[in-house]
Amino acid sequence: MTRPAAVAGTFYPADRDELATLIDTLLDGAPAPASATTAAAYVVPHAGYRWSGPTAAHVYRELRDRAEPCDRAVVLGPAHHVPLRGAAVPTTTAWASPLGPIDIDLEAAQLIVDRGLAVADDGPHAPEHSIEVQVPLLLAVHIRKMLPILVGPGDPAATAALLDAVAGSGTVVLCSTDLSHYLDEAQARRRDAATAAAIGDLAPGRIGDSDACGRHALRGLLTWARHRALWAERLALATSADTGGPKDRVVGYPAFRMSL
Repeated sequence: MTRPAAVAGTFYPADRDELATLIDTLLDGAPAPASATTAAAYVVPHAGYRWSGPTAAHVYRELRDRAEPCDRAVVLGPAHHVPLRGAAVPTTTAWASPLGPIDIDLEAAQLIVDRGLAVADDGPHAPEHSIEVQVPLLLAVHIRKMLPILVGPGDPAATAALLDAVAGSGTVVLCSTDLSHYLDEAQARRRDAATAAAIGDLAPGRIGDSDACGRHALRGLLTWARHRALWAERLALATSADTGGPKDRVVGYPAFRMSL
C-alpha cells in the first residue's frame, strides 16, 4: 500500500545522501524570512530541482523556519499524464521517497470522497511528478503527513470547498504549478508577470489556460484564498533560463505566500 517514487533519479536525486545535501544547499541558499510566518498556503513550482529548486526553496525555507510547526500538508497539483476531471485522491497509505516515506492522510481523503468533492483513484497519481517532487522537500522540513489531491478541469468553487473541508490548524496548503511553458524568455516573463499579478490579486478568472500547467488547482486555491480573506505575497518569480536553461524555450516558476 506504498506508492513507489516515479521520478526519483530524474526530477531529483535517487541517492538519499545526495538528495539530502542538495535540499540543504537549496534551503540554506534561499532568503531567510523577515519574520517567522504561519502562512496558510503557498504556490510552489514542480520542475526538476536543477531548474526550479531555487524558487521552491523560498517556500520551504519559510516552512523550515515557521513560527508554528506544521503536522500536515495538503498538496494540490495537475495530472500531466492521465486524463482527469475534478479531483482525485489516492488510496495508498504512504508514498516512498529516497528520504523515507511520507504518510497519506486517508481519513481526510475519505472525507472529501464521501462529500462528493473527489474520487479515490491511484491511477492519475502513479506516474505523476507534480506532487511527488514536493515529498522530499516536505520531509526535509519535518512534515510527515500529506494529503495529495490532483485537480483537473472543473469548477474552482468545488476545489475551494474541498480545501475548506481539509485545511485547518497545523496544516499548510501547497498548490504545485509551473507557469508558462516553452515561450522565449521575453515572452515568458511578460506572461508570467501578468499571471503573478492575478495571483497577487486573488483573481482566478485571470488565470488563462496557457498561463500555468496547474491552472485548475491554482484557480481553486485563489477562490479559496479570496473566500478566507487571505492576501498573497510574491516570494520569487523565475524561469528555467535563470538556472541555465535555453532562453528560447523556457518554463516559468512561481513562489507565493498566502496569509491572513
